[in-house]
Amino acid sequence: MTEIDEHGRPEPPISAGETATLLGFLDYQRATFAWKCAGLDATGLKATVGVSSMTLGGMLKHLAFVEEYWFSRSLHGRDWPAPWDSVDWAADSDWDWHSAAGDSPEQLLGIWQDTVARSRALVEEALADGGLGRPAARPPWTDGRVPSLRWIVCHMIEEYARHNGHADLIRESVDGLTGE
Repeated sequence: MTEIDEHGRPEPPISAGETATLLGFLDYQRATFAWKCAGLDATGLKATVGVSSMTLGGMLKHLAFVEEYWFSRSLHGRDWPAPWDSVDWAADSDWDWHSAAGDSPEQLLGIWQDTVARSRALVEEALADGGLGRPAARPPWTDGRVPSLRWIVCHMIEEYARHNGHADLIRESVDGLTGE
């Protein structure tokens, strides 16, 4: 049985196999990020800290993009869905970050939640088709290296953990909410 902490986060399993442990930590990091963004209005999602232009809204859109990139595009070789398919990434490589300022909190949370749900389904599909060692269908690098699902999940844990540190600082500046 999964334990849920006081912030609504599923505790990663203490003693489980590799797949359950890795996915447990990824879901914990996702839930930590959701907690940091919960209940904020547009102003809260646009807040910055110090000289950084990073916002929680930008992080929501960026993490949705990263989920889509690794689990759909790289792992399964799929084409970009909306809204990513209409972006000229060569002209604006940070579109995901700054375009969030024009989106409502509901749009930002919806994009992120929908993408996370899709990513979970794509991980299950890949696990059934080769397990954690399943190679990506579309290598992200030009040197021929092909990451495994295991590498992608570990990378996503790192991506969320790094941005959760940023989210801690921004959320505290908005309303004083602190926590792990």
